[in-house]
Amino acid sequence: MKTLSIKGTARKATGTKEAILTRRTGLVPCTLYGGKEQVFFNVEEKQFAKLLYSPDAYLVNVDIDGKATQAIVQEAQFHKVTDHIMHVDFLEAVPGKQLTVKVPLVTHGSPVGVKMGGKLQVKLRRLTVKGLVNDIPDHITLEVGHIKLGESVLVKDMKNEKIKFLDPANSAVLAVRTTREAAPAAAGTAAVGAAPTVSAAPAAGAPAAAAAAPKKEEKPAAKK
Repeated sequence: MKTLSIKGTARKATGTKEAILTRRTGLVPCTLYGGKEQVFFNVEEKQFAKLLYSPDAYLVNVDIDGKATQAIVQEAQFHKVTDHIMHVDFLEAVPGKQLTVKVPLVTHGSPVGVKMGGKLQVKLRRLTVKGLVNDIPDHITLEVGHIKLGESVLVKDMKNEKIKFLDPANSAVLAVRTTREAAPAAAGTAAVGAAPTVSAAPAAGAPAAAAAAPKKEEKPAAKK
């Protein structure tokens, strides 16, 4: 993963009232856990600009009053109206211990199905993975050029030797769906190896009767 550094100051007081006063000064209450003990600290909100508003996952060097610890963002809470950061939880990256992280998905290529008029729909923009901190990528790249109309990629189709995918195995990561424009083309596509269906039309200017099969002459009924 990419690395990024932030600096904070330890706080002793906790609770709702203290958190409100902290935010009024432009600081964000944070918690670091996963190590020997939980650490409560404050960080200037502007330091989170790249960390929380980036599509990539980061390994964070958290400096609290001069003491550095490697961690990942486990959860961030935002105000429902103002979108200001309310609280951030950090999980310490302990050497040799596996971490569970949400890693962004990046697609590469243009699906065959899209070229036929379909639409690429990304269902999971972040994938939950588990692995050692040095094995977790900052994003996961998925080649999609081979995907046809109506096809999808499931979590169980994702392969990586160093990390484990934790989302439900049968969940769709992405799919190429048929649109109204693509539906007629898909319906008229002949199956591989099958002869295409050809409809004949009368030549220009020919009378309609010429294109129709001649009717057999009916014999008059025999007189009794």
